Amino acid sequence: MAHILDDYAVMSPLRYKNNWLKIAIVTFGLLVGVSSNSPLVPFIIAICMSFATIYFGKIPASFYLKIMAAPAGFVLVSAIIIAFFFGEGAKLFSFDLSGFTLGVSSAGLDMAFLVLARTLGGMSCLFFLSLTTPMIELFSVLKATKLPDSVLEIAMMMYRYIFVFLDVAMGIKYAQSVRLGYKDFKTSFRSMVMLGTNLFIRSWEQGEKIFVSMNARCYDGKLIMLDEKRPVRLPELILTVAYFMLVILTFYFTRGASVL
Repeated sequence: MAHILDDYAVMSPLRYKNNWLKIAIVTFGLLVGVSSNSPLVPFIIAICMSFATIYFGKIPASFYLKIMAAPAGFVLVSAIIIAFFFGEGAKLFSFDLSGFTLGVSSAGLDMAFLVLARTLGGMSCLFFLSLTTPMIELFSVLKATKLPDSVLEIAMMMYRYIFVFLDVAMGIKYAQSVRLGYKDFKTSFRSMVMLGTNLFIRSWEQGEKIFVSMNARCYDGKLIMLDEKRPVRLPELILTVAYFMLVILTFYFTRGASVL
């Protein structure tokens, strides 16, 4: 648990930048990337967001590539399936497989590249926000939008309990491991069943302790969050405008463009 997204967000220099500006950048990238009919636009968004996350956010490139590998691998498989089974028109190439003819058309290839680019662009935007903005500050932004306190506090409790469950699960699994609870498949399966049955009870007990500690600190049903004011500086504004102009111009000049 030493390398979770929130840890990197807390240590990132971009944490101290204006949260509304970061949300505007991410929202702009998501909307334009999904709206574009050309894969070039979301690819440019992915490159810009990845560069900002690694260079300005000081996120290790190895860690960033690791967390991007899972969605990239999934969408790559999906893009290959789309290329073979979607799209009409003349086939660029085809082959026979057990009596079935499989081929890739230009329309299918365009659709595959577009899906791949949109996914990478969207994931890079979301990772930029999650790796440079701690969750507690995102909750502060949501509170400033006049979101109902009950909804916000439920979301905060859910987020907190993710780590309660992880902490309890890791403690139980470590205790099982030192007792050779995972020495073979049969023992591992039995240990996992015991882990699942004990996890809920132990987490409930941990939750009761958290509730008692909150009451001891005069919890009255509302969680107070501090929202630090961070003005947008001129260099940040210039970079943001330049990024917006680059994406908008690319979006305009690549309308209706295709890979082939």
